[in-house]
Amino acid sequence: MRFIKQSRKLLFTCVSTWLMFFCPVQANSEINGHQLYMDNCASCHGADHGGYLAPPLNSTTLKGRSPTVLRSTIMTGSFGTLMPPFFGRLSDDDIRGLVKHLQETPKQPNPDWTLADMQASLKVYIKDESKLPAKPVYKIDNVDDLIGVAARGKYGRGTGSRAIFINSKTHKKVGEVPTVTAAHIIDFNPAKPRWAYVKTDTAEIYKVDLYSMQAVRSIKTGFNGPGMGVSRDGKYIMAGSFVPHVAVILDAETLEPLKTFKLEGIDPDGKMVTSDSGMVIGTPFADIFAIALENAGQVWIIDLKEDFPVTKIKNVGRHLHDAFLTHKGRKLMVASYDDSIVAAIDLKDRKIIKKLEAGCVPHVGGGSAVKVDGRTLGFGTNFGTCDKTVVSVWDLDKMELVKQVPVSGGTESPAAHANAPYVAVDIITKDKRARTIQLIDKKSLEVVKTLDVGGHAYFPEYSADGKFLYVSAGYSGDEVVVYDSNSLKKVASISMESPAGIFSRGRVKYMTRGLSPDEME
Repeated sequence: MRFIKQSRKLLFTCVSTWLMFFCPVQANSEINGHQLYMDNCASCHGADHGGYLAPPLNSTTLKGRSPTVLRSTIMTGSFGTLMPPFFGRLSDDDIRGLVKHLQETPKQPNPDWTLADMQASLKVYIKDESKLPAKPVYKIDNVDDLIGVAARGKYGRGTGSRAIFINSKTHKKVGEVPTVTAAHIIDFNPAKPRWAYVKTDTAEIYKVDLYSMQAVRSIKTGFNGPGMGVSRDGKYIMAGSFVPHVAVILDAETLEPLKTFKLEGIDPDGKMVTSDSGMVIGTPFADIFAIALENAGQVWIIDLKEDFPVTKIKNVGRHLHDAFLTHKGRKLMVASYDDSIVAAIDLKDRKIIKKLEAGCVPHVGGGSAVKVDGRTLGFGTNFGTCDKTVVSVWDLDKMELVKQVPVSGGTESPAAHANAPYVAVDIITKDKRARTIQLIDKKSLEVVKTLDVGGHAYFPEYSADGKFLYVSAGYSGDEVVVYDSNSLKKVASISMESPAGIFSRGRVKYMTRGLSPDEME
């Protein structure tokens, strides 16, 4: 699996076009195998068997694999991930049938999920939003102090999943919003503080009222894919999908779908491909969205004006994924897994500035940057699927590599804050190192402290004021642990089932984690 991710339950079933696409008339055993896959595997391994958060499972990728070994893996689960043991949850006949289905089923064609399908999926839970409270119904000084956590539910598979919101001054839960499947991303409206948006593994987006802590609307934008961004004026949301290969712009107020984009283009090797959606990001720099086409190696810039015209930047890198902003949102740093580079893009001039060395399989997460002695330093984590496990540090003013800091394992998500002395990175190995967070001193650029958080420690995030560091201790820990960002002493623990991504409402003002607004020059 791609480090931590694993099977979570898909709650939707084969209906309408989806049924016709993936479920032609077939023997009962084949239907059962397909449904077992959809119910237990697809949300991570891909509804099309092509992979998503976890590797693809199909007749090509599993060719030559022993059915006995596959059956054993399903029965025992995958150590160091959230994939639970299915022994006792599925019968032996079901497990054998699932293995047979996986080894006989090719990767499926990408299904359609059209603008009309999206429109039909739109649900309204609160018809008259004018009757919502005018201020938070709980005690909080400023909604910027909210921390949102994607709590993935039992075994991380979505049962009991919810977005949980915490007051980062008191470390107390102030609300939670149930989601149909496992919550994945939480984003916030930059212009209207009361609204947040939660995206699930199965591409539902919930519009959440942070004052009353309830969902007011939802829409299904695809079958899976985490990409989502909100425009600087708070008027639009853009969401991308792995399945199908489309992106959509929504009205942020109503969640009405406005326009879809088919993600396809010429990749860096000259091949015409359709593509998964990588990062989707809005920026304080301009009324635009940027979206990475993972397989096509392109970044598209969409202008938020009539008909949403697209500028395509080609040959950015192979297997693009995540990105972060710097320099008041003008510069975009995009990770290329297969080329082991981070490409710097100027969103004003709409061109590549430079491709920077970025270690082994770079994954920048939400990115982090800090000001040190007049320099803007950016930090990028690496999955570390090689012998060299480092955190890359770049001078983002000069666009050059400064240092590669040795760390104890592969890393996923860096966190920094202008008021905190350390850049925190999570270790994503499959052994006891996964319990730890490593702290890199901003000035010395050395690891100076390792925290044993417990459980599997991931997704560090500073509170809006930088006084506290929040860390998910999921899987066996089932808690969010809070540390004083200076002393690194544990100050609180908040229990929840399978916490994963942590998202500060303060990100609206600190668009690049680690830089305050006056430092984003």
